[in-house]
Order: sequence, then C-alpha cells, then structure tokens
Amino acid sequence: MPTYEVKSIATVVGGHTRVQDDYQGGAESIIRLDDAYPLETLQGIEEFSHLTVTWRFHLARPEDVQLHARSPRGNQNWPATGTFVHRNHRRPNQLAVSYPRLLKVEGRDLLVTDLDAVDGTPVIDLAPYFEQMGPRGPVRQPAWPGEMLEPNYWAEASERPSERPVQWGDVGSDERPSRH
Repeated sequence: MPTYEVKSIATVVGGHTRVQDDYQGGAESIIRLDDAYPLETLQGIEEFSHLTVTWRFHLARPEDVQLHARSPRGNQNWPATGTFVHRNHRRPNQLAVSYPRLLKVEGRDLLVTDLDAVDGTPVIDLAPYFEQMGPRGPVRQPAWPGEMLEPNYWAEASERPSERPVQWGDVGSDERPSRH
C-alpha cells in the first residue's frame, strides 16, 4: 500500500481548548497560514462565506485506531457500524474535514467560527466551499446520526455543561470529538 508524506499548511489558533463531543458552535478561532506560503495563496478567499478545512486529529494516538464495527459513542441503541461509517479519530489516517464560516481575513490569519478543531490542530489543506460542489440530489442517512448529533453538536460552546474533558481513550468518545 503506498504511503504519502503530507505537511501541514496552517495551524488552528484559539477556539476550543479541549476535546469535546458536542457544543461545537460559536467558538471563534484563527487558521494561521504557515510562513512558507506566500500571502497571495489566500488572494480572493475573503469573497467566500465558508471554507473546506482538512485537519489532523493531532492529539489522537495510533493505538486509538479501531478497525471493526462498533456502536456510535458506545450507545447500544444505535447499530454497530464499520470504521469508515464513523467520523472520528479512530479512522486509520486520523483526518477530519470541517466547513467553518469565514468571518475575516487579516494577512495570514483566517478568522473562522464553527470549526470543530482545538487550538494547535494542524491544518492539512483548506479551500473555499463551492456550493456547486456540495452533494447533488437529496442527502440520505439513517436516523442514528441525527439522534446522536442533534441538538447538541452545534450548540453554543459557551453553553456546554461543566464536566471533565473527554479523553481520546474514553469508551463514549466516538464521533468527531472536537476533532483532534
């Protein structure tokens, strides 16, 4: 199987400071482009409302990968599904894709909101979101993703009940725990 070396192009600064399953909404963070890339690589990006951001679960460990079927968030009320049906750090390459709103561009800094990654997360790639390249036709999914993610996944981060931070090894921490 071929392997590829990928270098980060940017880093998340600020925003979420701990891994969490829910309450991802409203936190503002900066995607800071690495100095290796000229500023003109961002020229025109301010015209877009949303970005497509590919990032690495940098706090995850290789031993977190799970190549078997399991119930999302350990909830036995939801069906056991395979590794490539989950959206979390337990995937082989430990990568995630997010679609934050772009609020402002200041030099190398892209101020965004609703990015479900934590401070220090390496960004592998970013691009503007093109509406015409989104899903075509009706989107179909089983009931369990909605049950799992509504209403709390995009609830305001400031409304999160105080509790211990979710750790990567926690049994219940399964679906995109703030993506690190």
